[in-house]
Amino acid sequence: MVSGLAVSTRIAWPKTYRIIRSIYPPIDLFEDIADPRDWEALAAVEAKTNPRIRYEIGDIGKVPASRRVGGPGASLVMAPFVHCSMDRPGRFTDGNYGIYYAGDTEEVALAETIHHHEHFMRATKENEGWTSDFRVLIGSIDRVLHDVSSVPDVLHPTDYGPSQREGRGLRDGGSDGLTWNSVRMDGGKCIGVFWPNVVTIPVQGRHYGYHWNGKRVDFVKRHDDGIVLSVSP
Repeated sequence: MVSGLAVSTRIAWPKTYRIIRSIYPPIDLFEDIADPRDWEALAAVEAKTNPRIRYEIGDIGKVPASRRVGGPGASLVMAPFVHCSMDRPGRFTDGNYGIYYAGDTEEVALAETIHHHEHFMRATKENEGWTSDFRVLIGSIDRVLHDVSSVPDVLHPTDYGPSQREGRGLRDGGSDGLTWNSVRMDGGKCIGVFWPNVVTIPVQGRHYGYHWNGKRVDFVKRHDDGIVLSVSP
């Protein structure tokens, strides 16, 4: 059930910024020009000779054929929807379905991912050092979404219960996605879309490395020019 307080608004951003781990390879099935409606059949054939194919491709059934995207770069959009998991919930999903998150600036995307990376590093008690490499995905969006910035408790810093219920209700009601004021950077905006075809297929931007000091991410390094930036606590 939704609150009824989310406001429909057109989001037309010439650039969206999403940051993901650099380790993920493209999924050939999504990158090829095969009709997305044929993916289940093709995956079944591939799986007969490659048992790992189901794991690599993910759960295609979570995305209706009409909502899928294919071609060069499609993996970058499809991945969060076919590899979602209850083990990796987010602000607007308990993990049963995927969401493509992005910010309106690269700084917002950095702030949001640094927060979640810190949470992971604390939970796993990782050692200090330059830990993980990330890459920026630059796309765009022009779609009507639901602004949930004024919905009570949806932007709580740590309690995702209300926001997950709001997300589920809007998705079930036919919404294409949400927008809200960034919790991790004042003045920033975020989007979370429910289906791959709501955003454009992004291109790759710069690469970053995150430095973990045992308590938080204190530095990020831009790999393209070697510049190291300090992260405010």
